[in-house]
Amino acid sequence: MSDFLILGGGMAGASAGYFLAEHGSVVLLEKEDQPGYHSTGRSAALFTENYGSPTIRALSVGTRPFLEDPPAGFADHPLLGPRGVLMLAPPSHAEIFAEELANGRKTAPELREVSLDEAAALCPVLRPGAFVRAMYEPTAMDMDVHAIHQGFLRGFRARGGRVVTAAEPRSLSRADGVWRAETSAGDFAAPVVVNAGGAWADEIARMAGVRPIGLVPKRRTAFTFDPPAGTDVAHWPLTADLAESFYFKPEAGRVLASPADETPMPPCDVQPDEIDVATAAARIEAATVLEVRRITHKWAWLRSFVADKTPVVGFAPDAPGFFWLAGQGGYGIQTSAAMGRVAAALATSGEVPADLARLGVRKENLAPERLGS
Repeated sequence: MSDFLILGGGMAGASAGYFLAEHGSVVLLEKEDQPGYHSTGRSAALFTENYGSPTIRALSVGTRPFLEDPPAGFADHPLLGPRGVLMLAPPSHAEIFAEELANGRKTAPELREVSLDEAAALCPVLRPGAFVRAMYEPTAMDMDVHAIHQGFLRGFRARGGRVVTAAEPRSLSRADGVWRAETSAGDFAAPVVVNAGGAWADEIARMAGVRPIGLVPKRRTAFTFDPPAGTDVAHWPLTADLAESFYFKPEAGRVLASPADETPMPPCDVQPDEIDVATAAARIEAATVLEVRRITHKWAWLRSFVADKTPVVGFAPDAPGFFWLAGQGGYGIQTSAAMGRVAAALATSGEVPADLARLGVRKENLAPERLGS
């Protein structure tokens, strides 16, 4: 028996395990053959402090120092690389531009308005007349998602943690103060079980007889295509619109694009829908002079949300020892270090670390109780 069982080996489970292993023995159970197969392994890999709810933004700010200067041995190369984000306002969003800029500057102080000429210099394929205002976040970064995830797993193992793959849960029950998980890889037990099951978190709760939190997995689609011959896209920022109808960014000499879709789905090994790919292509061709002639690769992943789009981190009020770590949406990688620290702290001391509390991370804003019955 261990002190903690973590169900789910994606970024949430790996980062929580990394920090929990400082407090006791931890076993991480992953139902797939490899951790991070689903959402973690398919992310668009951007770090920005100007995205998500206030709690998400505070967690992102709290994660940056870790990603900029990880502990010795965590990774053998930098985890962040320069990218920047160019956010564009179509005529329909001109009136909210100033408010969005002011809100963004609270957590991304380098965010600034740029002229349309400056925007065109940053991303030279913008279609003239398509947008009326623009803002630029120079401190947004590309993330090496694989290195971050593997760094947490490697550090977790170095701290005595055990990772068990191909361990699909068959039952989860509590007796005599201990949670017992029967899985395809054997049986495991601990007084605390951490539900880091991503899109499957509510299913895990139902298996355990715990009230679900109303998690809704939503499909996000992406694809890559070739830029015009001879075009160097390497230094373009990630470019998106305030209407959240598309984004695109450089990706290994090609262009990665998405319609920024959020289509509710049951938890599954989700695949892209052709209509979403076609929608994104049409939107990008309307916003730029790019032509999407050939799709070189396409994929999809699930971003799971509760009603207020803020993660759920804390003990279930209706089940002793059942700890929620779910609802990260599309923010789980850029919040990974702070989220892992918060999860470990709430599961042990019951309080948010002081430095993260100063940034605005509040226990009550993460607690499952906030969602009601």
